[in-house]
Amino acid sequence: MNKKAIIAMSGGVDSSVAAFLMKEKGFECIGATMKLYDNDDIGISREKTCCSLDDIEDARSVARRLSMPYYVFNFKDEFEEKVINKFISTYENGGTPNPCIDCNRYLKFEKLFQRMKELSYDYVVTGHYARVCEENGWFYLKKGLDSTKDQSYVLYSLTQSQLSHILFPLGEYSKSEIRDIAEEQGFLNARKKDSQDICFVPDGNYAGFIEGYTGKTYPAGNFIDKQGNILGQHQGIIRYTNGQRKGLGVAFGKPMYVADKDIKNNTVTLCTNEELFSSELAAVDFNWLIPDPPKEIKCKARVRYNMKEQEAVAYTLDNGEVKVVFDSPQRAITKGQAVVLYNNDTVLGGGTII
Repeated sequence: MNKKAIIAMSGGVDSSVAAFLMKEKGFECIGATMKLYDNDDIGISREKTCCSLDDIEDARSVARRLSMPYYVFNFKDEFEEKVINKFISTYENGGTPNPCIDCNRYLKFEKLFQRMKELSYDYVVTGHYARVCEENGWFYLKKGLDSTKDQSYVLYSLTQSQLSHILFPLGEYSKSEIRDIAEEQGFLNARKKDSQDICFVPDGNYAGFIEGYTGKTYPAGNFIDKQGNILGQHQGIIRYTNGQRKGLGVAFGKPMYVADKDIKNNTVTLCTNEELFSSELAAVDFNWLIPDPPKEIKCKARVRYNMKEQEAVAYTLDNGEVKVVFDSPQRAITKGQAVVLYNNDTVLGGGTII
């Protein structure tokens, strides 16, 4: 009897080829696109965004070409609660969120898993560049073989139960190979651009989105240095993130960068580039992806999506937090972002930086 898989289809080339590869392997497949918001809800009219109406039509076209049933699942309420509201709250509390991680965690691999079980299907399939390998009954998350596209960083929150029912068919391929397959199959999205921005903020203006969505205004306050000296006025605390240099709106005579944000006092601390570096961090809500994680482990760590892993030692504290100490100082470690630990190509675990 054929194994059955739900293919999470965004309308992009990656998930389209994932669907094709699963069909080629003999799986009984249905395509599913998650309807996460209405464009009017997020203040845009007809711009191209991930999960837009145009993307739904692209996904439907590929599913039809593959003779595959296709559905649109309405997850708008869950997306607002688990992703948009958390995005806003994190900015309001001085952090810098990573909504793609939350979307994977709460929508793709929670809500879609519920649908998988309701429909008595066996797997959820996505177009991520990552791999799952089973060894001695344990499922390990591993990097995709194309190091330039590896997406394991945004998948660290997966559980054993989920990993045992996930397939990442693109993990063995390079991006150029995937586009070639799409062209060979005549998919209309074979050369479609990858989406770079957060799907619900396609213009990248996070502060404008938050103000429009909440109806709030965020008052101006003081830029200060690390000694507390006032350097000028900022235009609202949600407009800044650690390491930022551009868009400060004040000339300082030398390059200055955002080092910290104090919500209580409505101040943004600036510093020189040299002062941005630190050697350790703490992370909460940590999800280990290895059996019996040790109290201390030598590893490599990544504190943002597009960076090379750095040598470090991770310590599990009694309160469940994980402290990561780097061999060499790292630039602009940012509250609200994820730290993900690796041993070669295996993901050890990850959590949220505090």
